[in-house]
Amino acid sequence: MNPVDTPKTRILLADDHALVRHGLRLILDAEPDLMVVAEAADGAEAVEAASAGDVDLAVLDIAMPRMTGIQAAREISRRFPGIRILILSMYDNEQYFFESLKAGASGYVLKSVADRDLLEACRAAMRGEPFLYPGAITALIRDYLQRVRRGERVPESILTPREEEIVKLIAEGNSAKEIAETLVISVKTVDRHRANILQKLGMRDRLDLTRYAIRAGLVEP
Repeated sequence: MNPVDTPKTRILLADDHALVRHGLRLILDAEPDLMVVAEAADGAEAVEAASAGDVDLAVLDIAMPRMTGIQAAREISRRFPGIRILILSMYDNEQYFFESLKAGASGYVLKSVADRDLLEACRAAMRGEPFLYPGAITALIRDYLQRVRRGERVPESILTPREEEIVKLIAEGNSAKEIAETLVISVKTVDRHRANILQKLGMRDRLDLTRYAIRAGLVEP
């Protein structure tokens, strides 16, 4: 495909330093397939810009006033699930990295090497792939191995077997009364399990649980 005909990824760029935004915008706008269409100086502005539509990808600095990049990522991910998210940070920090992933980000890009990694990260995010710099990959592997050594279940199995049963039944469209009858427990117990499940997974409603059940292989899409 001719570069001129390449559909452009529309990017929201959020950083509280105008000079940083300008530099990153120059890098992004120089590419035939990438285009900055909105800028924000803090997390709240980023969420507002995302709500205006016409954004495919949000690139959010982690340390911003009013609302951090992670808080903005959480809100954008919840309200606009079609927008992909990348987190920018000055810090090679495992906690920030894991919090970014939990907030819905597709990747974590260090500012010190943004000129090298940002373009690749943007394209990976739009392909639906995670972008992990070498230190982040090491952190993920170390976290996984520590969990295995401690005998913990791996992250995708965060729910107990009974909770997985209930998620599956919810995703299949059963009411609390029907679930209670199937599992021979009270409706009150079903409701308590459901509340615990939502809290564990950081989800809000039946639709979120159904999506989770499909991703976890508990039900077929």
